[in-house]
Amino acid sequence: MSPDLKPGHRFQWSYTVPARATVPELYHDTAFCRDMPAVLATGYMVGMMELACVHGMMPFMDWPREQSVGVMVAFEHLAPTPPGMDLRIEGEVLAVEGRRVRFRVEAWDACDRICVGTHERMVIDPLKFNARVAAKGSAA
Repeated sequence: MSPDLKPGHRFQWSYTVPARATVPELYHDTAFCRDMPAVLATGYMVGMMELACVHGMMPFMDWPREQSVGVMVAFEHLAPTPPGMDLRIEGEVLAVEGRRVRFRVEAWDACDRICVGTHERMVIDPLKFNARVAAKGSAA
């Protein structure tokens, strides 16, 4: 990771909410979820917030030899978003502590601010990381 990634770095990312991201579609294998409103599922929204942070880090990474994984999420889901709406996600780096990067992130659809919170990512060496995952899988 480049030492140029510092607190104060701001970024923006856009994403169109697909139908597969709604509660009934994402959790189609859970009967009671099929009856829930067809709005952006919180779990999917969390993933979009994470991806926005990855996008914000990319100019400072030696991709694909360096990657990052999410290690903490703390988001409030403030308003529903139907499929087809565009999200605008804005973030700011709050801290860089070794390989750990902390962000403040917010998202808006065309009508409302839908999310606010913090997220942390850890920079990894994917070869070492995948070897640890494989060893864990073998041990299970």
